[in-house]
Amino acid sequence: MTQATSSPAARNPAHKPDSSDARVRVIYGRLWRYVIPHKGIGLIAVLGMAATAMIEGSMVWLLEPLMDQAMVAKNLQSARWIPIAFVVVFIARGIAGFATEYSLGWIGRSVISSLRRGVFRKFLTLPTAFFDKQTVGPLLSRMTYNVEMVAESVTSVVTIAIRDVLTLFAAIAVMLYQSTTLTVFIALLFPVVAALVRLLATAFRRYSNRIQDSIGEVTQVTEEIVRGNSVVKSFSGYEYEKKRLDGVDERNRRQNMKLILVRSLGVAVTQIIFGIGVAAVVYAASRESHQGNLTPGQFISFFSAMMLMLQPMRRITNINATLQRGVAGAESLFKIMDENDEDDRGTIDAGRLRGDVEFRDVVFSYNDKSEAVLNNISLSVAAGQTLAVVGHSGSGKTTLASLLPRFYDVDSGDILLDGVSIRDYTLASLRENISLVSQDVVLFNDTIANNLAYGQLDECSLDDIRAAAEAAHVLDFVRKMPEGLDTMVGDRGVLLSGGQRQRIAIGRALLKDAPVLILDEATSSLDSQSERRIQDALNQLMKNRTTLVIAHRLSTVERADQILVLDAGRIVESGTHSELLAADSHYAALYRMQFNEE
Repeated sequence: MTQATSSPAARNPAHKPDSSDARVRVIYGRLWRYVIPHKGIGLIAVLGMAATAMIEGSMVWLLEPLMDQAMVAKNLQSARWIPIAFVVVFIARGIAGFATEYSLGWIGRSVISSLRRGVFRKFLTLPTAFFDKQTVGPLLSRMTYNVEMVAESVTSVVTIAIRDVLTLFAAIAVMLYQSTTLTVFIALLFPVVAALVRLLATAFRRYSNRIQDSIGEVTQVTEEIVRGNSVVKSFSGYEYEKKRLDGVDERNRRQNMKLILVRSLGVAVTQIIFGIGVAAVVYAASRESHQGNLTPGQFISFFSAMMLMLQPMRRITNINATLQRGVAGAESLFKIMDENDEDDRGTIDAGRLRGDVEFRDVVFSYNDKSEAVLNNISLSVAAGQTLAVVGHSGSGKTTLASLLPRFYDVDSGDILLDGVSIRDYTLASLRENISLVSQDVVLFNDTIANNLAYGQLDECSLDDIRAAAEAAHVLDFVRKMPEGLDTMVGDRGVLLSGGQRQRIAIGRALLKDAPVLILDEATSSLDSQSERRIQDALNQLMKNRTTLVIAHRLSTVERADQILVLDAGRIVESGTHSELLAADSHYAALYRMQFNEE
């Protein structure tokens, strides 16, 4: 099997063991690639934010003539323009605010769509082994919660970095214009606030990662009780599941409260620091006014500009909370995107193959540390013949069937289809020639017709779909449904019985009409009556096809051209049904045991 020789950490600089700041820069730089395509909309947002900052600065500057001319000097003639100026300023503020909010919202939702689609497409190309090692909850959490956090990070950080910073500059400009002396008092506070922001960054980063992990746990537990609702009810698992959810939810609540605590402390300390600055300014302003260097209008304008700085400084103090959530979310998404895809280096794009199958000394294990599941498996099946593989549970039957369509790659040895290694075919070409009906039937929350004609089969005509449904005895129960083939099957086919789901899966294989057919316990969910009817359809389907039958019930494989008996991953016996019974060994023992049970 072709093994990945490098981990995501080695392939992507975002995962190098570097300093936290460098890691944030690299991840955020990579994230910005999703923003750059929308630079036209981004320019509108930047202009809107810049206009907002200048407008807010002009609003506090207007307070000087309002106070000195209208309030103190009572010169109403010269102050007539001030109300008009305020109207114009607020109209401009509304327009600029709308342009900013809508543009940033558009960019944010576009980034969410791009990331979500990128992760979803990655899920489609990841190897089966990846999903074997993952739980569903955290993966769903990354597609929902983490993506939203990333988009929020992008838009919020941009807003703070541009609008709030420019607002600070505008406020400082007004303050310098009104009183250089008083501005010096405020300037002394900036190094203290900057040190506080840096101090809080580490805590924000730590808790953001923990929160996203705990969200995955909550999603996992919820998904399990939704999927396994009948088991929970049957085994009275209410209290057990409530305790599970309470545990993971409490961990999530605690991590969120720690983040809220740090953020709240940051805001409180910032306001205290700013309050000290305000007190110093009031004292200095009193002295300046007493000396005749500061008019009431100048003081009000200066003081308003100083207050204008408060909210931007508060948001700047908290920017790390949003930034670190976004970085943690982006890192989890990029980690998935950096996983190796299925090994699809084959170059042969074959059409319809004959169906000759051969295994040559195949050895397979699910990971490097585990014991081999299959050992030195060699077999051959001529085109059009049927090979049955039987054995006790855990003997490796299903694993053997999974190797042919390359859901997994062999550790050593080779598998050939029409004399060519299956690695030399493109995955799409290989799998177009193989139909699969498995024990675990997968149906999608769609109509019966669309489940029959799933994927590349969606171009089949309605007559073809009906013919396959008839052959698989799907129409037997569809005729009783008011909406017929347009009936929705529900989530994972929950609205249908196990036998009905199995028939749809068989109908899907009939419709595909591939030269190689894998039946992995294909009739396991059927009662004896349904099995007999569907076995006729299967017998018809198996004609002129190479068929690999994985079976537990030996009555379904008696007519196979060849039967292999697996035990602990090795072939211990092979032959026809009559030959194996006559040999009176493993197969005969299995047959007698099932006959006695029945």
